[in-house]
Amino acid sequence: MIRYMEFPRRTSCILLLLFSTSFSFLLHCALSDDADTLLSLKSEIDNSNHLQWRHGSDPCQWKGVKQCLKGRVIKLVLEHLNLTGQLNINILNKLDQLRLLSFKANSLTGQIPDLSSLPNLKSIYLNGNHFSGQIPATLSLLHRLKVIVISDNRISGEIPNSLLNLSRLYVLSLDNNQLTGEIPPFNQPSLRFFNVSNNHLHGQIPVTPAMVRFSISSFFGNIGLCGTQIESTCDLMSPSASPSSPIKEKKKKHGLNRKQITAVVVGSVGGFGLLILCLIIMCVVCKRSGRTSSRTVTTTAEGNNNGGAVGAGGGKQFSWEETEEGGGTGNLVFLVGEGVGEERMNYTMEDLLKASAETLGRGTVGSTYKAVMESGYIVTVKRLREARYPRVEEFRRYMEILGRLRHPNLVPIRAYFHAKEERLLVYDYFPNGSLFSLIHGSRAPPGGGKPLHWTSCLKIAEDVAAGLLYIHQNSNLTHGNLKSSNVLLGSDFESCLTDYGLSSFKNPDDITVESSGGGVFYKAPECRHMTTTATTSTQEGDVYSFGVLVLELLTGKTPFEDVVEEHGSDIPKWVRSVREDHETEESDDGPPNEDKLGALLNIAMACVSVCGDERPVIKEVLRMVREARAEAHVSSNSSDHSPGRWSDTVQSLPREDHQHLSI
Repeated sequence: MIRYMEFPRRTSCILLLLFSTSFSFLLHCALSDDADTLLSLKSEIDNSNHLQWRHGSDPCQWKGVKQCLKGRVIKLVLEHLNLTGQLNINILNKLDQLRLLSFKANSLTGQIPDLSSLPNLKSIYLNGNHFSGQIPATLSLLHRLKVIVISDNRISGEIPNSLLNLSRLYVLSLDNNQLTGEIPPFNQPSLRFFNVSNNHLHGQIPVTPAMVRFSISSFFGNIGLCGTQIESTCDLMSPSASPSSPIKEKKKKHGLNRKQITAVVVGSVGGFGLLILCLIIMCVVCKRSGRTSSRTVTTTAEGNNNGGAVGAGGGKQFSWEETEEGGGTGNLVFLVGEGVGEERMNYTMEDLLKASAETLGRGTVGSTYKAVMESGYIVTVKRLREARYPRVEEFRRYMEILGRLRHPNLVPIRAYFHAKEERLLVYDYFPNGSLFSLIHGSRAPPGGGKPLHWTSCLKIAEDVAAGLLYIHQNSNLTHGNLKSSNVLLGSDFESCLTDYGLSSFKNPDDITVESSGGGVFYKAPECRHMTTTATTSTQEGDVYSFGVLVLELLTGKTPFEDVVEEHGSDIPKWVRSVREDHETEESDDGPPNEDKLGALLNIAMACVSVCGDERPVIKEVLRMVREARAEAHVSSNSSDHSPGRWSDTVQSLPREDHQHLSI
């Protein structure tokens, strides 16, 4: 009986051993196959021997192999390596598990290969090479493809219409090539980044809901293009209606007879008299009804309470109503920033008043709306809560100061409107959402989101610090309300500050303070309960807010509790414990390096010092962040914008239904 029971136990052990051996053998074969393929690729394009790949070693540890899954290479990032020659598709096709492929900033030549045998491919970065020929139409067969970046090459021919079939397309960057023909009518709801500037394209830019989101910067350098996006009217006259057509030639031969001339003269005199009479009547009416009227806003939309320029709003409409008021007509004043190349605004107050809008957020200073004009042009409008403070002249002077600020890490203020009961600020619209949404998603869970990769943390920290430094260096200004919902994501994934300098628009007689929600915990202790006679924001307070923001990046936790008071000197231990919980999750480079994480942690700790005098100035903060990034760049063998880090960031951005992108 005992022997009978031992038999199946021994059999199962043997089967388990055979299974384990077989699995290990298959895994070894998969690694070996990808290793041989990569070595063949190296022999084709790495004549300078920048890639120190060797037979017999694990390819998942090789330079440029950013990630493996079940023994297969899924992310290959070979950037800035002076690679030359042509890509052999017979070699690349063997890497059929690739999700990400980047040969950015090399010297590769020839045509872009047919990559349709890589069904899992999501992101392609071939920019900054010497590729020629046409864009392969077979890219449309890669149904999972989201990112196509082929800028800065020598690509010619037309943009394939087959790309319209890529339903998940998120980024299409084809600028600085030699493309010809017309732009296909892209209308994928997922499309967020589009650039075809500096080519030889012609014709009308498609007026699809997806394409009207993009401004002139996506199309400039194509002298044959026309359309509303670039403020160029398309000539729709047919050849038969041209000045040289036979119809008009015939009209020229037949002059007017005497009766027709008499009728024209009499009609002109009568019409002129009627015009004079109408002008007299209009003057009388205007004198009786008063010279001017102004407009006020009646809002019917209820927004969220995160105070961000881009957040999860209710999506309802608000309307503008005419009211008779004394004191003059409201004015829409356009602001011209520092430097050259300032974009000219092509809308009027009438267009803005007719715009449909939806609430994006509500804060202590005012409410923020997305306004879509009848032309399809989109702006962000902030309606200030206090319309009577400060006085008009002081408000104008301060707006001129804020309006001159132009920096890659600031959301520019384009215009402002002021009337007796209304003050509006007009910003560029950023459809990619806020840093808050990137970290926590459209609906932040109570426990917070997922910590960002340490390289992303460093990049965002530098962008925010650079924007803050620019603000602090201009007329001794402050941001006053720095938090993740007031950091928006630009077209190149850069972080841009919004709602800066608006704390001066609070009524000093209003003794209410921000006491609920997470915004209060971004503020420095000395700024939370200031008296009415004290200034509402300081540059030291901005530095404190920056430190809290960095801790939010590192942990994915919303600052709904005072982390300094809660954790004190144990903040580094708390941050590391939070990140350790996510180490088992998929990442580009494995667990974070302790030194890289520690450098940013030390900066954050210095910034959240309870005593304002002990905090570094933002100039010193920026220097420390840049030093940390420089050290990380040396050890990571890839640029901070490498798709190995940023493609996943792009793909994790909130979807359209949470970002109010439909127009």
